[in-house]
Amino acid sequence: MQPSDPAVEAAPAFRVRYFLRGVAGAFSVPGCVLMATFLGFGGLLHDVGFPIGAGLLSTLLIWALPAQVIMIGGIASGAALPAVAVAVCLSGVRLMPMVVALMPLMRGRRPSLWLELIAAHFVAVTMWVEGFRLLPKVAVEGRPSYAIGLGAGLTAASMIATAAGFYLTGSLPGPLAVALLLLTPISFTILLVRNARERVDWLAIGLGAALAPLVANTPGGLDLFWSGVGGGTLAFFIARLWKADRA
Repeated sequence: MQPSDPAVEAAPAFRVRYFLRGVAGAFSVPGCVLMATFLGFGGLLHDVGFPIGAGLLSTLLIWALPAQVIMIGGIASGAALPAVAVAVCLSGVRLMPMVVALMPLMRGRRPSLWLELIAAHFVAVTMWVEGFRLLPKVAVEGRPSYAIGLGAGLTAASMIATAAGFYLTGSLPGPLAVALLLLTPISFTILLVRNARERVDWLAIGLGAALAPLVANTPGGLDLFWSGVGGGTLAFFIARLWKADRA
C-alpha cells in the first residue's frame, strides 16, 4: 500500500488560480456564440413583457436556454405554474447524460461533493463541449475549480448578454433577435462533428440525426434527449457487435 502524499492531502479542494483560468476559458468562440444566443433571449423577455430581473435569475438558476424559453412562453401564455414547472424539469432531463459523461473529468484527486454539485449545475451544451476540449489539459487537482470557473464565466457572460438583449431589443430587427436563439444548436452541431474521432462517434451522430425527426415534438421537450441517448446507445451496441464479429 502506497503512503499518501502529504502535499496532496493538505492541498485545498478549491483553487482560485484554476478558477480564474476557467473564467478566462469561457471567453472563447463557443462562449461568444452563447452570448449572441442570450442576446436573442433578452429580446424575447422584452417582447413578452417578462421582468429582466426574473429573466436573469432564470439564467442563473435554470441555465438551460430551451427550458428557459419553455418557462417564459408558458408563463406568457397563462399556463398553470405547476404545468410549467413540470415541463421545465422534463426539459432539463436531457442534460443528465451530459453530466454523467463529463463528471469524471471534473473530479479532482480528492472527491468533494459540494464542488461536484456546483460543477454539475453548470453542465449544459456549451459547457459539455468546452469541458471535453479544455479539462484534459488541466492538472487533475485543479479540474473542479477550473470547471466551476468555466461554468461561472459562461453563466456571467450569458447574464450580461441577456440584459444587453433586453435593453437593445428596440434596435434589433425581430427576425434577427429570434435567429440568435438558433446559434447555440448550430454551434453545438459543428463542434460535435469537429470533435468526432472514432468510427463510433460518427455513427452516433448519424443515428442521432436520423432519429431526430421521429422523436420531434416529444412531450416535455425531450426530443433532443431521445435522439441523443437513442443514437448514442444504438451506436455503442453496434460498435460492440462489430468488434465482436472481428474478434
